[in-house]
Amino acid sequence: MSLTEFIGILAGAFTTFGFVPQIVRVFLLRSAREISLPFTLLFFGGVILWLLYGISLDLVPVIFWNAASAILGALLLYAKLKYGG
Repeated sequence: MSLTEFIGILAGAFTTFGFVPQIVRVFLLRSAREISLPFTLLFFGGVILWLLYGISLDLVPVIFWNAASAILGALLLYAKLKYGG
């Protein structure tokens, strides 16, 4: 694995797992009032577009991390709609 590939994998992991604490907090508190619905929709839409981009170019790290981010984004959107207040 090259340094460039390693940096890409690490960047994907950081940006993907960066949302985990926020999602856990929303579900524990059952409150998503602080989270903007436009942000959540734009984030989720952007991740889906990145996923489609990765699929179209067969870029496995892009596909993997954006699929994981899409799942987290869907959870955040669900929480916002359910607990958004």
